[in-house]
Amino acid sequence: MPLESYLILSALLFTIGVVGVLIRRNAIIIFMCIELMLNAANLAFVAISRSLGEASGQIFVIFVMAVAAAEVAIGLAIIVSVFKHRQTINVDEVNSLRG
Repeated sequence: MPLESYLILSALLFTIGVVGVLIRRNAIIIFMCIELMLNAANLAFVAISRSLGEASGQIFVIFVMAVAAAEVAIGLAIIVSVFKHRQTINVDEVNSLRG
């Protein structure tokens, strides 16, 4: 498949993620959309790296995946804590982290 196909798919996935972050108000859905955007960027890195014949893009993807895993662990812990205190994960209703 040509490089353009992968980049178009990556742009489409990234756009879906951005729209999801801007439209949805559920914190879990927002985190899933952020992960979708990170995976779209990873797809673009791997596709460009493969077309250039270098491994630097694939190495960068490993670092992005490690950061994404840490983000998910910390983000979900924060969401669980907020849900315990506020009984909601709607970002419009949770406007501050004060107790």
